[in-house]
Amino acid sequence: MILYPAIDLKDGACVRLWQGDMEKVVRFNDDPSAQAKSFAAAGFAWLHVVDLDGAVAGRAVNGDAVRKIVEAIALPVQLGGGIRDLDAIEAWLAAGISRVVLGTIALEQPDLVVEAARRHPEKIAVGIDAWQGRVATKGWKEATEVKALDLARRYEDANVAAIIYTDIQRDGTMRGPNLEATAALAEALDVPVIASGGFASLDDVRALKACEASGIAGAIIGRALYDGRIDPKEALRMAEETDA
Repeated sequence: MILYPAIDLKDGACVRLWQGDMEKVVRFNDDPSAQAKSFAAAGFAWLHVVDLDGAVAGRAVNGDAVRKIVEAIALPVQLGGGIRDLDAIEAWLAAGISRVVLGTIALEQPDLVVEAARRHPEKIAVGIDAWQGRVATKGWKEATEVKALDLARRYEDANVAAIIYTDIQRDGTMRGPNLEATAALAEALDVPVIASGGFASLDDVRALKACEASGIAGAIIGRALYDGRIDPKEALRMAEETDA
């Protein structure tokens, strides 16, 4: 199981939100590239980056910070937030991003996502952000009636690298991930699922690891790493264990 430390960018800094609310912000580091280096030094194998401002604007807003992160570390980076056309996808892959995460357009323009995955096998992930099991888009600002599982099933044969499932109600709250919903989604799909939202302790990592057989391939961890509630070395050891 792969652990992805998260760098969420707002106004050029590393922040965490409470349940996706752009007005409820905790600022952790004004130097995203330094934070990326810290995560790399801790032993993580991937980095997860989100342009929060871009997710709302529908275009890259923190592009300079993202490029500096890519230049600062040798780790593969997956990037989401405001990437909504093929030109943007191509540009980010050319800039050194290893995997592009597509959220809003996964719902609104599924043919575009399928085409992107055809052109770039295993370099496209679908981000599904859900509130009570229903998909939310545009930086979590717009709720829909589409069920997370129904959206995920559209991409089972599209050669996407993963489905990244975020429970918005847990995100940034330190209440633990929604293991039941995440495991149920993973069990229903052939595509690997990456869990996101609410990780608060090593017990959460251990519990998710126990669900790995359902098809959970990884976890995105944010605030608990910044707060020191999750020790990177111990978390990575748990994730790499053969037996849960």
